[in-house]
Amino acid sequence: MNNDIYTLFVYGSLRSGFQHPAFKYISEYFEFVSKATIKGLLADMGEYPAATPTTIDLRIIGELYTIKNKDEFAWAFAQLDDYEGVHADEGEEPLFIRTTGEVLLENNSTTTAWVYWYNRSVEGYPVIKSGDVLEYLQQKLNK
Repeated sequence: MNNDIYTLFVYGSLRSGFQHPAFKYISEYFEFVSKATIKGLLADMGEYPAATPTTIDLRIIGELYTIKNKDEFAWAFAQLDDYEGVHADEGEEPLFIRTTGEVLLENNSTTTAWVYWYNRSVEGYPVIKSGDVLEYLQQKLNK
């Protein structure tokens, strides 16, 4: 793993607007940098959104964070890896994998950040065309 990268791109329950308990953890160990996007497809899996890399021009809307204390990198990411289901039981595929990707910031600059990609098929699940899970869930509630 590339431990020179201390930034994290989040698009689902770890985003500030999601009001998920996991965000409290993020705000303890990570500092908000910018709203951001990453190239990928976002699907509604029912209980959670799933991002998968794509070659087509779709963008996922999220936020970029940087770790506050680089000495806590390994511990902080180990907690997130557990939360995201990166460590599967023996004989099972991990639910998500953490890799790096190119993130586009609000000021049109790019950076490399860690992102959790869904590690299974999203075929047959609704695509979140806007790339914004918060907007998508708000629209579902208002229907």
